[in-house]
Amino acid sequence: MSDAVDRNCGINETNDEDERELRSGAPGSGHPTGNSVRPKKLILHIDLNNTILVSDAVTKQGTVAALDYFLSTVTWGHMSKGKWEWISEAPSLSPPNKDAVSYYSKFGRVAGFTTAGPGRKFRGVLEEHLAQLRWPADLPADEEFSVRGEDGNLYHWILPSFFQLLQDLASQGREFAILFRTFGTDLPRVLAVVRRALTQGDHPLFPDLPALKLSVSDLPGRIRCSAKGTVLTRGQEKLSSRDGDRAIYQYLSAVEGLGGFQDHFDWWARNTYSILGGKPLWVDPFDASVQHIFIDDNIRQTDEDTIVHPKVFLEPEGSQTRTASTSELYDLCLVQNDLLQAISDSGYFTKRIQSCQENYESNLQQGTS
Repeated sequence: MSDAVDRNCGINETNDEDERELRSGAPGSGHPTGNSVRPKKLILHIDLNNTILVSDAVTKQGTVAALDYFLSTVTWGHMSKGKWEWISEAPSLSPPNKDAVSYYSKFGRVAGFTTAGPGRKFRGVLEEHLAQLRWPADLPADEEFSVRGEDGNLYHWILPSFFQLLQDLASQGREFAILFRTFGTDLPRVLAVVRRALTQGDHPLFPDLPALKLSVSDLPGRIRCSAKGTVLTRGQEKLSSRDGDRAIYQYLSAVEGLGGFQDHFDWWARNTYSILGGKPLWVDPFDASVQHIFIDDNIRQTDEDTIVHPKVFLEPEGSQTRTASTSELYDLCLVQNDLLQAISDSGYFTKRIQSCQENYESNLQQGTS
């Protein structure tokens, strides 16, 4: 499913001289250097299922089944003499060696992975994180913020670490916007629940969210891809990459508050679940004011099996882009979500975004030196 992470691979590293100049910032591009750099506006593209939700309406997986499935994607082994042998002693996003494959990539979805299947050795990990995900017993059930699991227990529907991210970014004085990006059908409900938390202050763990004064557009948009290009629609708004990618990038860079788009699953499937059919992400390394970051559990270092299609602009203010490899932008603009950490660490998303910001600036500054 995934190659080993190379965290030193960034947007200023390439064997092509033109691309190296591109990613370092060309003369006259307005790219700032030194300590006077103003913090960029953050546009955070955030997946839903197995990123901030531990459930999936499309596959009808509840909390327990969704977490059980996720464990099958981050535990590793290989076939030996016709039998599956484990290499992993603990879950990890990256394989422990080059010969390891995830259980999911070998066998697909297996119901009861940690109960009836060979994943029983990871049952304790499942139970530990279910306990951390449980809705506090001293709080009344809420039909929107909490959800009843298959085991009868009550769990958080949207991870607390997501709401913590909003608080952290606001407390840091950061300018940011959130765009939910999903293939699934949960988007309208997520937007409605987030709106309630941000406007009414009804989330019992985050009652001060209305003070952030973040707007929520509960009108879901759509992104549809084809061989002719990409079309983005939301309400009466419509943009097409047939007129160049720049207009879509500028539109997404200018969004405020929180909103979302349903991406094009069929296009991903027709492209064999590879990078070329993934959710498009436009990246402009010449832009001194904006950084786009995509967080998704299905981002993989293997471009033949990843869910985001990064499109990097070739020149300042230009409309032409190239497809960047996942490894090139990993931990700069692409974050492979670790669902276990997102459950157990309330500051997980904040830390990952901070790391991306630092890595992004470091790579650009290396290119200008």
